[in-house]
Amino acid sequence: MLIRRYRLWAVLVVLAPMLFVLVNVLWFNAMPKPKRLTQPLMLEYHTRSPEFERSLGALLQQPILPGNTIELLRDGEAIYAAKVDAIDRAEHSVSFETYEFWGAAAAGPIVEALARAAERGVAVNALPDYIGSREASPEKFARLSEAGVETYRWRKPAWYNLSRFNHRTHRKLLIIDGREAFTGGANVADVWLASETENPYRDNHFHIRGPVVASLQAAFAETWLDATGYLLEGDRYFPELESQGDYRAQVVNSAPREGRHRMRKLFHYAVAAAEESITAATAYFYPDDEYLAALIDAAERGVRVRILVPGKSIDQGYLRQASVNRWEAMLEAGVELYEYQPSMYHSKLMSVDDYWSSFGSTNLDNRSFRINDEANVNVYDEQFARKIRELIEEDMQDAHPYGLAEWRERSFYKRAWGWMGSVIGAYL
Repeated sequence: MLIRRYRLWAVLVVLAPMLFVLVNVLWFNAMPKPKRLTQPLMLEYHTRSPEFERSLGALLQQPILPGNTIELLRDGEAIYAAKVDAIDRAEHSVSFETYEFWGAAAAGPIVEALARAAERGVAVNALPDYIGSREASPEKFARLSEAGVETYRWRKPAWYNLSRFNHRTHRKLLIIDGREAFTGGANVADVWLASETENPYRDNHFHIRGPVVASLQAAFAETWLDATGYLLEGDRYFPELESQGDYRAQVVNSAPREGRHRMRKLFHYAVAAAEESITAATAYFYPDDEYLAALIDAAERGVRVRILVPGKSIDQGYLRQASVNRWEAMLEAGVELYEYQPSMYHSKLMSVDDYWSSFGSTNLDNRSFRINDEANVNVYDEQFARKIRELIEEDMQDAHPYGLAEWRERSFYKRAWGWMGSVIGAYL
């Protein structure tokens, strides 16, 4: 009996520290970093004011650069074809970062293009997220390695980074020779392509040339340095860039580290500066209470606020119902909410006052605001902001307007599903 008791105590002595470490790892993965902006923003100026641009340039620590061209790419087939073509044109470097990365139809051609580039002497650096690429076949990574592609899977599980395992890269970046770049909402996965049984995800991507490409390359280089300890530098990655067009643009990158929660700050500021209209589209709509209050305040001061989200085709149904559970106050204030019907809606866009707009990888949710690595491009141009608004409005034609009466009449099942989803919705 005494021996058994000693054995029990020995087991407890060994297991207790392990349990303590495990609980701490789970806790710090679930809890985001503290919010930095907790007080409502009350601005006396608007998006067209010089103060707006000066403040965003300083607060986001990124310059607003003139001389850029931005081309819209709609949906997976066009997006992937343009990316493969660009990789095949590369002469010096390819920088590739994405969250989801899998599938024969989507990832297969990208893998082959990256491999061909490396085999002809181009420096190719690939940074797929570990969780987002977990469905990729091992043969794909073997092909990249054999061809000489420098590949690192972001946050691959290891004992020394378990406390940061939930901090994923959600960026979608492709930079060619430091001169042209692609970014937007689309990952690289087969669900962005049509199949016999499913409609493809609805998404938008953008092809960019001009001085702002250097800022996108810098965002990639920063994450690559975090991942590998290797600094990307020199003309191969940062050539001298000349003016290519008329758009003034700015890159904002955000990360789950102290002082770098820039996306939440950016979108709070844009809402506070709105004078006439906010038109936004997002794949996941689950921000914190302060951001919902900011949208309500905008609507109550006369701004027309419209938000397009996925409908029943969303890939995470629990999160949709958790989001809907929080809509009552917004609907009462006059915020217009639309649920896209034909397929999963995955684009991330915002246009404010037909003057300022933003596109990239950032959703209007807690995960993008405080847990993921994200990157967006802000454009200071009336014509482009109108294009973004009209692009969202076009998709609203295939969306269901969600009203207050519908919210109040929804079933107990949907409410309960939403309550359960709200327990984890802010963290997943």
